Amino acid sequence: MKTKSKILAIVALALALATALPRAQQGDRVARIDRALQQYVDETRVAGAVALVLQDGRPVYEKAVGWADKEAGRKMAPDTIFRIASQTKAFTSTVILSLMEEGKVGLNDPAGRFIPGFAKTTVAVRSGSEVSIVPARRAITIRDLLTHTAGISYGTDASVAAMYEKQGLGPAAGYGWYTADKNEPICASMERLAALPFVAQPGEAWVYGYNTDVLGCIAERASGQPLDELVRKRVTEPLGLKDTQFYLPQSQRARLSAVYSSGADGRITRAPDGPKGQGHYVDGPRRSFAGGAGLLSTARDYARFLEMIRNSGTLDGARILSPRTVELMTTNQVGTLHSSTGLGFGLGFETTDRYGANGMDGVGAFGWGGAYGSVYRVDPKSKLVLVLMIQLLPNGSDIRDRFPTLVYQALGS
Repeated sequence: MKTKSKILAIVALALALATALPRAQQGDRVARIDRALQQYVDETRVAGAVALVLQDGRPVYEKAVGWADKEAGRKMAPDTIFRIASQTKAFTSTVILSLMEEGKVGLNDPAGRFIPGFAKTTVAVRSGSEVSIVPARRAITIRDLLTHTAGISYGTDASVAAMYEKQGLGPAAGYGWYTADKNEPICASMERLAALPFVAQPGEAWVYGYNTDVLGCIAERASGQPLDELVRKRVTEPLGLKDTQFYLPQSQRARLSAVYSSGADGRITRAPDGPKGQGHYVDGPRRSFAGGAGLLSTARDYARFLEMIRNSGTLDGARILSPRTVELMTTNQVGTLHSSTGLGFGLGFETTDRYGANGMDGVGAFGWGGAYGSVYRVDPKSKLVLVLMIQLLPNGSDIRDRFPTLVYQALGS
């Protein structure tokens, strides 16, 4: 009996060691993420960051490092609020597709059905040093806007910049996408945009620009409600996202991270006030709900939103979109217009169609980022949601490229 007990004890010890070894190894690999994030702070390449990773809906990594406001001595925290810039596009795309599911808009509807100026648009064509303005060959559709194939840029291209600037867009709007200082509804801005020339014919090129801001206006016109109300009623309230909004109440000012800028040497300095820095998200007109770049959020809120997408449009009993709609969003809809090396673009997200096209992203992964340096990925195969929030404009660091790799080497499967 004693011999049998010893054998059983040895087997149990062996099993325990076999289980503990992979856990210890994973712990070492997770620690690499900690060290890397802290190194960016120590070398003053970022002021601070919040990283959050969900696996199968559960938090498996969360870290706040550095400073939310270095000069004020305010440390970064898991609930720090960030300007998420183009990460707003995923919310607006979700809203427009929820309206599609209700039959209020269709993917092939012309934008001009909702914004009359878009019924007939023009394109700037450069020939040597000359620029000519020609009619668009066809109408821009909601599908074009969702996939960034409408030919609409941010108006900073040399061929159109002067014309955009005169209308308060392009170079007159920070880096082109910023509207938080405008004392007018977003539809007023988009109506002026409609009269300006775009830079490619509809459907012929992938051009990043005001597309999703146009969609925000279309959502307002199709529903009869302002975009902030649509986002709140259709997405944030059902999902319990309490910190995702277009403008911040004065009472939450201390939770908003400061913005920093990368210098020529890669080290940070505090960004100026105004459109190219701190913005007008607390003290501003609070009238322009920019569907392309206007929201504020936290890492926790954004990860929860992405988990809903990963979970085919539902989370904790709240159905936001149908599974088929989510499949449309996360499947390449543009062929090789966005990339010829294995990346595509769906109805709101960049897609990974070939392993190796985007670091360690698995085939079927999708994501994007924001102008302030934030980045996110959803990898259904590994059941992972990755979110990294920073406030760095312009961002001269490589943190948004390194972070997903660090996560995958530790937690990807």
